[in-house]
Parts: sequence; structure tokens; C-alpha cells
Amino acid sequence: MRLLIKVVPKSSRNAVAGWVGEALKICVKEPPEKGRANKAVEAVLSEVLELPKERVVIVAGHASARKTVEINGLDEYEVRTRLPPR
Repeated sequence: MRLLIKVVPKSSRNAVAGWVGEALKICVKEPPEKGRANKAVEAVLSEVLELPKERVVIVAGHASARKTVEINGLDEYEVRTRLPPR
């Protein structure tokens, strides 16, 4: 399944902050340099979804605040139930 996300780098903590329209807002401590924020996003999502890190991969928007993440191993219903409600 694919999920739209909005990333806020250089935040005070790593966390899923909730929904902004159709996108899931994720805050990460890492700066948006050399892919560090992207790796942090994948780690935060894999932890929240209780999946191995290799199953959560950014597939679009690598240099943008808005990204598309591919989640392997869960269907849309399972992903939505593990994330905060809208």
C-alpha cells in the first residue's frame, strides 16, 4: 500500500503528528540533508506500524516535504488501524 506523508524535519522529537488532509504528518529530529530525514521517517513509520524497517520505503518525493511511502506486509485497513485516527 502507498501512503502520502508530510515531513517536518528538525523537530524536537520523532513522532507521528496526525493527519493533514490526506497526508500523514511525521516530525523527525534529523535535518533534510543527505537523506537523513528520509531514513528517520522510514524508521518512525516502521516503529509505529510494527514492521521491519525494510518494509517501509519512500518511493517518491525524496527531496520534498511531501512524500509517498510504500508499506509492504500490511493492507490499507491494517495500516489505518495502527495509525492515529483522522
